Amino acid sequence: GASSGIGEAAARQLAKAGARVCLIARRADELARVQRAIPSAGGPCWEYQADLSDPESLDACAAAILEAHPRIDVLVNNAARSIRRSIRDSLERIHDYERTMRLNYFGALRLTLKLLPRFLAQGHGHVVNSSTMSAQLPIPLFSAYLASKSALDSFSRSLVAELGHKGITVTTVYFPMVRTPMS
Repeated sequence: GASSGIGEAAARQLAKAGARVCLIARRADELARVQRAIPSAGGPCWEYQADLSDPESLDACAAAILEAHPRIDVLVNNAARSIRRSIRDSLERIHDYERTMRLNYFGALRLTLKLLPRFLAQGHGHVVNSSTMSAQLPIPLFSAYLASKSALDSFSRSLVAELGHKGITVTTVYFPMVRTPMS
């Protein structure tokens, strides 16, 4: 989710700090805009258009990144979808939960698993997950979003428990409400 909001801001800040940044987003025009702006703000960056909710698109993107970049230190899982709707109004809308989980949980999970062999071979790798404070103190109307973020939190804790001794670390950033195009 590097084409706007938190993802764009993070990419710019990481580049300014000297990181070599790989941008991933589904919107090609916005992705290209961010990619053009970053070199003047800090460092080199590459763009990879992909729909992270589509397994084939995600797999192709991960393969391209792994092929082009022999060293990968950090993965930032930021792409997300949010739906504001009560549970009562969602009784006939299971697809809202499925599409939210497809991007927010399964997309982040799949990309993490694709990069994990490289992290293990290097002896280190850090995963940063964008989450929400509401995953710890739920609020009404966001059950699909919060469930997806809670699932990613649980996976991440398991990842560290199983592979922390191999140099795999995870940071989850619990943002308050942030005004972005998603919100």
